[in-house]
Amino acid sequence: MKARSITSKTLLLELLIILFIPGISFAQTESAVTPPYGFRNIQLGQQLEEVKEILKKDPLFNYRGDPDVSFLPLPKQTLIECQGNSYISRAYFQFHEDKLYIIILSLDQSKLDYYTMFSTLSGKYGDPDSLSPSDAVWRFDEVRFSLERPLTVKYIDNRVFEDLRDKGRAEEDLRDLSRKNFLKQF
Repeated sequence: MKARSITSKTLLLELLIILFIPGISFAQTESAVTPPYGFRNIQLGQQLEEVKEILKKDPLFNYRGDPDVSFLPLPKQTLIECQGNSYISRAYFQFHEDKLYIIILSLDQSKLDYYTMFSTLSGKYGDPDSLSPSDAVWRFDEVRFSLERPLTVKYIDNRVFEDLRDKGRAEEDLRDLSRKNFLKQF
Protein backbone atom coordinates (compact mmCIF):
# COMPACT_ATOMS: atom_id res chain seq x y z
CA MET A 1 0.00 0.00 0.00
CA LYS A 2 2.87 2.35 0.79
CA ALA A 3 4.39 1.86 -2.67
CA ARG A 4 1.04 2.72 -4.28
CA SER A 5 0.84 5.92 -2.22
CA ILE A 6 4.26 7.03 -3.49
CA THR A 7 3.20 6.25 -7.03
CA SER A 8 0.01 8.30 -6.61
CA LYS A 9 2.00 11.21 -5.20
CA THR A 10 4.48 10.91 -8.06
CA LEU A 11 1.67 10.89 -10.62
CA LEU A 12 0.04 13.88 -8.97
CA LEU A 13 3.33 15.76 -9.00
CA GLU A 14 3.91 14.90 -12.67
CA LEU A 15 0.39 16.03 -13.52
CA LEU A 16 0.92 19.35 -11.71
CA ILE A 17 4.20 19.87 -13.56
CA ILE A 18 2.54 19.15 -16.90
CA LEU A 19 -0.28 21.57 -16.13
CA PHE A 20 1.89 24.44 -14.88
CA ILE A 21 4.92 24.28 -17.17
CA PRO A 22 2.98 25.33 -20.30
CA GLY A 23 1.67 28.33 -18.35
CA ILE A 24 5.17 29.29 -17.29
CA SER A 25 6.44 28.78 -20.82
CA PHE A 26 3.61 30.92 -22.24
CA ALA A 27 4.33 33.72 -19.79
CA GLN A 28 7.99 33.71 -20.81
CA THR A 29 7.04 33.77 -24.49
CA GLU A 30 4.71 36.73 -23.93
CA SER A 31 7.40 38.83 -22.26
CA ALA A 32 10.01 37.79 -24.83
CA VAL A 33 8.19 39.35 -27.79
CA THR A 34 10.67 41.47 -29.71
CA PRO A 35 9.15 44.70 -30.99
CA PRO A 36 9.20 45.19 -34.75
CA TYR A 37 11.77 47.93 -35.40
CA GLY A 38 11.58 47.65 -39.16
CA PHE A 39 11.14 45.60 -42.28
CA ARG A 40 13.93 43.41 -43.63
CA ASN A 41 17.19 45.39 -43.41
CA ILE A 42 15.49 48.76 -42.95
CA GLN A 43 15.19 49.71 -39.29
CA LEU A 44 13.85 52.74 -37.45
CA GLY A 45 16.66 55.05 -36.41
CA GLN A 46 18.85 54.40 -39.46
CA GLN A 47 20.46 57.30 -41.28
CA LEU A 48 18.99 58.60 -44.56
CA GLU A 49 22.03 57.62 -46.66
CA GLU A 50 22.09 54.12 -45.16
CA VAL A 51 18.41 53.56 -46.02
CA LYS A 52 19.00 54.80 -49.59
CA GLU A 53 21.78 52.23 -50.05
CA ILE A 54 19.64 49.41 -48.64
CA LEU A 55 16.70 50.36 -50.90
CA LYS A 56 18.94 50.31 -53.99
CA LYS A 57 19.92 46.70 -53.24
CA ASP A 58 16.56 45.33 -52.07
CA PRO A 59 14.51 43.73 -54.88
CA LEU A 60 11.22 44.40 -53.04
CA PHE A 61 11.66 48.15 -53.65
CA ASN A 62 11.85 49.95 -56.97
CA TYR A 63 13.96 52.80 -55.61
CA ARG A 64 15.33 55.11 -58.31
CA GLY A 65 17.57 57.25 -56.14
CA ASP A 66 17.16 60.93 -55.36
CA PRO A 67 14.10 61.46 -57.61
CA ASP A 68 12.19 59.42 -55.00
CA VAL A 69 13.37 61.71 -52.18
CA SER A 70 11.52 64.89 -51.24
CA PHE A 71 11.83 67.44 -48.48
CA LEU A 72 8.72 68.04 -46.45
CA PRO A 73 7.64 71.56 -45.52
CA LEU A 74 8.42 70.74 -41.89
CA PRO A 75 11.95 71.59 -40.79
CA LYS A 76 14.48 68.77 -40.94
CA GLN A 77 11.97 66.35 -42.50
CA THR A 78 12.70 64.13 -45.51
CA LEU A 79 10.52 61.55 -47.23
CA ILE A 80 11.46 58.69 -49.52
CA GLU A 81 8.54 57.41 -51.54
CA CYS A 82 9.02 54.55 -53.97
CA GLN A 83 7.12 51.84 -55.74
CA GLY A 84 7.38 48.33 -54.45
CA ASN A 85 7.66 45.00 -56.16
CA SER A 86 5.91 41.72 -55.44
CA TYR A 87 3.86 42.09 -52.25
CA ILE A 88 4.58 45.80 -51.72
CA SER A 89 2.67 48.34 -53.82
CA ARG A 90 4.25 51.49 -52.38
CA ALA A 91 6.63 52.37 -49.59
CA TYR A 92 7.19 55.56 -47.60
CA PHE A 93 10.14 56.25 -45.34
CA GLN A 94 9.99 59.42 -43.28
CA PHE A 95 13.06 60.94 -41.64
CA HIS A 96 13.58 63.58 -38.99
CA GLU A 97 17.08 65.04 -38.71
CA ASP A 98 18.21 62.35 -41.20
CA LYS A 99 17.02 59.48 -38.97
CA LEU A 100 14.24 57.12 -40.04
CA TYR A 101 11.23 57.37 -37.74
CA ILE A 102 8.27 56.18 -39.83
CA ILE A 103 7.97 53.28 -42.28
CA ILE A 104 4.73 52.83 -44.20
CA LEU A 105 4.25 49.84 -46.50
CA SER A 106 1.16 49.70 -48.70
CA LEU A 107 0.71 46.05 -49.58
CA ASP A 108 -0.63 44.56 -52.80
CA GLN A 109 -4.22 43.49 -52.10
CA SER A 110 -4.26 41.17 -55.09
CA LYS A 111 -1.56 39.06 -53.39
CA LEU A 112 -2.35 39.49 -49.68
CA ASP A 113 -5.43 40.10 -47.58
CA TYR A 114 -6.04 41.84 -44.27
CA TYR A 115 -7.02 38.69 -42.39
CA THR A 116 -3.85 36.81 -43.40
CA MET A 117 -1.69 39.74 -42.33
CA PHE A 118 -3.62 40.15 -39.08
CA SER A 119 -3.29 36.43 -38.27
CA THR A 120 0.43 36.47 -39.04
CA LEU A 121 1.12 39.57 -36.94
CA SER A 122 -1.06 38.36 -34.04
CA GLY A 123 0.79 35.05 -34.07
CA LYS A 124 4.11 36.86 -33.85
CA TYR A 125 3.28 39.82 -31.55
CA GLY A 126 0.22 38.58 -29.65
CA ASP A 127 -3.16 40.26 -29.53
CA PRO A 128 -3.11 43.92 -30.58
CA ASP A 129 -3.35 46.57 -27.88
CA SER A 130 -6.23 48.16 -29.73
CA LEU A 131 -8.47 46.83 -32.46
CA SER A 132 -11.03 48.67 -34.56
CA PRO A 133 -12.61 48.18 -37.99
CA SER A 134 -9.93 50.44 -39.46
CA ASP A 135 -6.78 49.15 -37.75
CA ALA A 136 -5.00 46.88 -35.31
CA VAL A 137 -2.30 48.50 -33.18
CA TRP A 138 0.52 46.93 -31.19
CA ARG A 139 2.24 49.32 -28.77
CA PHE A 140 5.72 48.75 -27.46
CA ASP A 141 7.88 51.13 -25.42
CA GLU A 142 9.80 52.39 -28.43
CA VAL A 143 7.59 51.43 -31.37
CA ARG A 144 3.98 51.77 -32.44
CA PHE A 145 3.23 49.08 -35.01
CA SER A 146 -0.07 48.93 -36.89
CA LEU A 147 -1.95 47.11 -39.60
CA GLU A 148 -4.44 49.42 -41.25
CA ARG A 149 -7.16 49.01 -43.81
CA PRO A 150 -7.24 48.60 -46.69
CA LEU A 151 -3.79 46.93 -46.34
CA THR A 152 -1.00 49.05 -44.88
CA VAL A 153 1.66 48.31 -42.28
CA LYS A 154 3.16 51.17 -40.26
CA TYR A 155 6.17 51.34 -37.97
CA ILE A 156 6.52 54.53 -35.91
CA ASP A 157 9.35 55.45 -33.55
CA ASN A 158 7.37 56.56 -30.48
CA ARG A 159 10.07 58.79 -29.02
CA VAL A 160 10.60 60.87 -32.14
CA PHE A 161 6.89 61.02 -32.92
CA GLU A 162 5.93 62.14 -29.41
CA ASP A 163 8.73 64.72 -29.36
CA LEU A 164 7.54 66.17 -32.70
CA ARG A 165 3.93 66.11 -31.51
CA ASP A 166 4.86 67.93 -28.30
CA LYS A 167 6.85 70.54 -30.26
CA GLY A 168 3.87 70.97 -32.58
CA ARG A 169 1.61 71.58 -29.60
CA ALA A 170 4.04 74.12 -28.17
CA GLU A 171 4.15 75.96 -31.52
CA GLU A 172 0.35 75.82 -31.72
CA ASP A 173 0.06 77.21 -28.17
CA LEU A 174 2.50 79.99 -29.08
CA ARG A 175 0.45 80.83 -32.21
CA ASP A 176 -2.75 80.89 -30.14
CA LEU A 177 -1.15 83.16 -27.55
CA SER A 178 0.19 85.44 -30.26
CA ARG A 179 -3.24 85.58 -31.90
CA LYS A 180 -4.94 86.38 -28.60
CA ASN A 181 -2.41 89.12 -27.87
CA PHE A 182 -2.96 90.56 -31.34
CA LEU A 183 -6.75 90.51 -30.94
CA LYS A 184 -6.49 92.29 -27.56
CA GLN A 185 -5.11 95.29 -29.36
CA PHE A 186 -8.47 96.07 -30.99
